[in-house]
Amino acid sequence: MMFPIEYFIGLILIGVCAGFASGLLGVGGGFLIVPLQYFLLKYIGVEPDLAILISFGTSLAIIIPTSMSGAYRHTRTMDNILKPGIRLGIFGIIGGAIGGFVASGLSSRVLEIIFGCLLLFIAVKNFIDINKEREEARIPFNLLTTAVIGLLVGFSSGLLGVGGGIFLIAILTALLGFSLIEAIGTSSVFICLTAVGGFLSYVVSGWGVSTFPYSIGYVSIINFLLIACFSVPLASLGAKVAHKIPQKKLKIVFSILVLYIALKMLGILP
Repeated sequence: MMFPIEYFIGLILIGVCAGFASGLLGVGGGFLIVPLQYFLLKYIGVEPDLAILISFGTSLAIIIPTSMSGAYRHTRTMDNILKPGIRLGIFGIIGGAIGGFVASGLSSRVLEIIFGCLLLFIAVKNFIDINKEREEARIPFNLLTTAVIGLLVGFSSGLLGVGGGIFLIAILTALLGFSLIEAIGTSSVFICLTAVGGFLSYVVSGWGVSTFPYSIGYVSIINFLLIACFSVPLASLGAKVAHKIPQKKLKIVFSILVLYIALKMLGILP
């Protein structure tokens, strides 16, 4: 299979956008990497069922170095995010592995709808909370809540090929009383670990099944290398910028982006 030149240009652009968004918003960038890769793979003629699993598996592989780059920058500014991020991430690895195996048994349309609905929920919630600086903690941050949140967010991460940061930030700010910038930093640490579980499950479940050239299971080596080369340095830049932007503006940018992709995944926008 020969890849057209616009395919490589598309991969570079995904790396630039997803990397910057990852560092800026404390997400793995998967909410951009997954749909954009999926549209690109379908454009070059890959079957939708294979295209979506390649998008999920490769996204998780890219998220590992990208989020590490953002997390390193955040930990230099905030020293209180490492411990909660690691505690949540340990449970996230287990949830991520389970989610990855479940995804390989579902159709692309089912996964598109689940992905789109979750993003829609997050976008709406962010618009509602746009003026809230910090919520009161509604539940305690103990071992039980850490385990439940870590496993659930990890599962959604593996199932949908995202780092899970997009869900974790919403939970940390709405239920545990974290400020947005603390949640972004904690989330970037969590994602580094969670993505590993999901990534490994896509390698295993796609072994000998995936027909995409130059891939290990459902992870495309070409997509990984090209996107990661650009997403890793841009995640560091995004994290640096995040500490200089007012929280309200961050929320507006985040919400508009998520809403647009949600509507596209659900087929509402062309």
